[in-house]
Amino acid sequence: MIRNLFIYLAILIVGVLFLGYMILFGIPALQESTIVLPGMTTQVGADEVGTNKESLEKEISKLKDKLDKFTPTEAYIIINTNDNHFYLYKNKQLIRDGLCSTGKNEKLVLNDSPKEYVFHTPFGVRKVLSKQKDPVWAKPNWAFIEDGMPIPPPGDPSRFESGTLGKYKLTLGDGYMIHGTIYKRFMGMSVTHGCVRLGDEDLEVVFNTLAIGSKVYIY
Repeated sequence: MIRNLFIYLAILIVGVLFLGYMILFGIPALQESTIVLPGMTTQVGADEVGTNKESLEKEISKLKDKLDKFTPTEAYIIINTNDNHFYLYKNKQLIRDGLCSTGKNEKLVLNDSPKEYVFHTPFGVRKVLSKQKDPVWAKPNWAFIEDGMPIPPPGDPSRFESGTLGKYKLTLGDGYMIHGTIYKRFMGMSVTHGCVRLGDEDLEVVFNTLAIGSKVYIY
């Protein structure tokens, strides 16, 4: 939603700039001309063109101010789940972008049970709730179900794996994270259970750039 608003305002600014250019330079006959119709003479002079230019400049300035107000100054990241691409911004500048992996949009349904797991990356705006180096993955129930293994009790040693999430993780809430992966060959594909996976170098930059509370825009 926020990104769409940025795009809308940017397109509007470009449109106004184009219109102004056409009035001032694209149709030179309007700058100083006489239009003669039967029984009528109309003079369009430089004064009128100057007034149009001034009006356009004011409108462009207003649109730029609106766009500037909607653009965060602090660091944030945008996740495009369609293209599996991320964009990292800081001080209103794009400082890094690259491939990521997002949810595979599948369901895991248990036999003879209403319980189901939906593996998708949710759209919307989230925040970085916590950050951790060298994270240990606490395997959820679905990980055992997918592997055809019995579900162990909470706290069982078999639930914990080191290295699976890479060197860093950023928690987004509801079980979703931005983290690394040992499956680097799948980068840029929709293969995850909902988390956002990044390559090692990209993840390190994102981890060091985003702070707790930083916005994460997902669409």
